[in-house]
Amino acid sequence: MYRIFSDGGSRGNPGPSAYAIVVTKDGKIIHRHSEFLGVNTNSYAEYRGLIAGLTKAIELKAERAEFIMDSEFIIKQMRGEYRVRSENIKPLYLEAKDLSSKIPDITFRNVRRSEMLIPLADELLNNELDMHQ
Repeated sequence: MYRIFSDGGSRGNPGPSAYAIVVTKDGKIIHRHSEFLGVNTNSYAEYRGLIAGLTKAIELKAERAEFIMDSEFIIKQMRGEYRVRSENIKPLYLEAKDLSSKIPDITFRNVRRSEMLIPLADELLNNELDMHQ
């Protein structure tokens, strides 16, 4: 089973933004990646992190994957519990839904930032933002 931890954020909303992902398989880190996104919103950065994680899971031919984020809002949108109202975010949401449909057994889970590997993803994200100041 793959677990993909993703985080996205901006310094200001909008502001300089980035995302980071950490991919594990059977409890071992097998991939980490972060990317600066320019000036964008927190939601944009969170979705870009999720999309990067989904893309990596598909590349790895994951049959089972759990996506773990500290953004309850994004997780609830992906589960269909919240509607996506922002016209700027809808294309990202639709891309994430399309990608998630390619993973046979997929779950989305919200955790506090301090849990599991979210702090590592957060650290990667902040390092990315620091490099672009």
